[in-house]
Amino acid sequence: MIDQTERRPIRRRRTPKPMNIETVQRWVASVILFHVGSVPAITLAVYSIGVAADDFGRGVGLWIMSGVIGLLTAAGILAIFRRFRPSYAAWLLVGLLPTAVTAFYIF
Repeated sequence: MIDQTERRPIRRRRTPKPMNIETVQRWVASVILFHVGSVPAITLAVYSIGVAADDFGRGVGLWIMSGVIGLLTAAGILAIFRRFRPSYAAWLLVGLLPTAVTAFYIF
């Protein structure tokens, strides 16, 4: 039998804080921008591998365009969150990630 004097502590539910509408709008806009910017950047980076095998100049051109689109996407997301400080500048390198990965296959 369970002793009635020993009871488990009652867990109280935390009530969630109401979220600011501007925060939600920033997150939604950044997710949309991430999708709209990353899909062409990754597609161009991968497509540039096949094009560089036949025509090296055009492949490198597509490869560079993927880097530019990736940088602009990362800069746009930082601008949405108003985080343009030198401490956040390293996040711009995330935009160059597809370009850096495919550089191994092009060169």
